[in-house]
Amino acid sequence: MKILMIRRGLRLLATGNLNSSPLIYRRHSSHSTSSFSSSSRLNANFAADDLLLGDQLATLASKAEIVPNLLQPGVVVYDGVCHLCHNGVKWVIKADRDKKIKFCCLQSKAAEPYMSVCDLDRDDVRRRFLFIEGPGLYHQGSTAALRVLAHLPLPYAALSCLMIVPTPLRDAVYDHVAKERYKWFGKSDDCLVLREQDLLDRFIDREELLERSRSVL
Repeated sequence: MKILMIRRGLRLLATGNLNSSPLIYRRHSSHSTSSFSSSSRLNANFAADDLLLGDQLATLASKAEIVPNLLQPGVVVYDGVCHLCHNGVKWVIKADRDKKIKFCCLQSKAAEPYMSVCDLDRDDVRRRFLFIEGPGLYHQGSTAALRVLAHLPLPYAALSCLMIVPTPLRDAVYDHVAKERYKWFGKSDDCLVLREQDLLDRFIDREELLERSRSVL
């Protein structure tokens, strides 16, 4: 019986249907007369366990809602102190009317699980920004830029046709600009989005950045 309860609970957790679960609210369930008479003793024996298991499942469910948010799809991890990168992010935010793309500064702790799952470190992403398009699917450099464009509405999405250009050629141009970007466009001491906090609604590291801003003040 215990094993059946646990299996049933895990199915409920997987489907997110905890509030309507007779496992949690068994005492309030309706049964036929014959069913009730045959199972009332078991209900009495396991009622306390059911309620305890229900509390545990509710706790797990609340955590399950948090974990996927740490690895959301459609996230750009970029160098937040780079003026060129920041202006590119602002352009995408303006063009992305459907708000498909989210952002995270490379300098934030929130970026770490994204880099880890892609087996990248901060230097890797500093050289070539990272776009996590979906589970098990990520891109860097020129390919990342073109895949971001593909998620924007027309006419911007049409620019993704540049994928036909061979990757080594695209990345050669990307890498040259990336290498010289601080010299050409400048570099800030901290994430530039802190100067334009109206953009933070699109950032998964919003709370971390705001806390950093408050600590500086």
